[in-house]
Amino acid sequence: MSSSDPMVSVPSSPIGFWSRVRHLLELIRFSHTVFALPFAFLSAVMAWSRPDTEFRWQDLLGILLCMVFARSAAMAFNRVVDHQFDGENPRTAKRHIPAGILSKGFVVGFTLATSLAFVATTLIFLPKRLPIILSLPVLLFLLGYSYAKRFTQWCHYWLSAALMLSPIAAWIAVRDEIALEPALLAAVIFFWVGGFDIIYACQDADFDREQKLFSVPARWGVKTALRVAFISHMLTIAALFAFWHFAGLGSVFLVGACCVALLLIYEHTLVRADDLTRVNVAFFNVNAVVSLGLFIVGSIDILMR
Repeated sequence: MSSSDPMVSVPSSPIGFWSRVRHLLELIRFSHTVFALPFAFLSAVMAWSRPDTEFRWQDLLGILLCMVFARSAAMAFNRVVDHQFDGENPRTAKRHIPAGILSKGFVVGFTLATSLAFVATTLIFLPKRLPIILSLPVLLFLLGYSYAKRFTQWCHYWLSAALMLSPIAAWIAVRDEIALEPALLAAVIFFWVGGFDIIYACQDADFDREQKLFSVPARWGVKTALRVAFISHMLTIAALFAFWHFAGLGSVFLVGACCVALLLIYEHTLVRADDLTRVNVAFFNVNAVVSLGLFIVGSIDILMR
């Protein structure tokens, strides 16, 4: 999965337990949980606002744990699957497996453990059964993203489809049903994540071509890729206002949606085809504000009803 990478060095001696934990958190880019988790919580808040829905602390805990375990499994699996490409790419050669900081076997074990933990955690939602039934198909879809660059230039939207499951899954966890509101929120995520992942992938356009990997920048060039990303973010804005309308949200969320629209436009002023030096600012800083901001204004709007 796309993410920025810290500069790390190979340890000269075996690392201790807490160092290994720290390296695992770096490997899965735990801080990037901020992209999907706020949308899951916003969807849950909407579900709990329904008069026929009971709030249960176990559901809140289950959503949090499922999100953490599922994302951790998917990110770790991606690092395992891509470790050879990562080692050959100068930008990613210092990632933990190619750099020898964490062994491939250890990361495989972590992937299996978090995958099992994700499926097991859905038992928290009993007596609701849809979360349990859907857990394995969802997990397989999340893991499948790691192979997308091998066969489709639209791999960015496999990633966005994986993240868009978060509000739908949270709604199912609370209400054991599928509904329009979380589906519209999912559409926001789909176009938003697809757009910024295309921007991030522009850094590896030449490498992807050399390795015969697929991506929008590798197929169409950086300039066209940035245009596709811009269109995707315009569709994000359209989906965001559709969500505001059909979810019956008020002025607080509307103001937040307008601010997000401006932020997305600002994001595209940070990168140019001949200058990708601010990609990481566009990737993390701006988009973290988008996800957390929408959760805050959405929750306030719902609570003010």
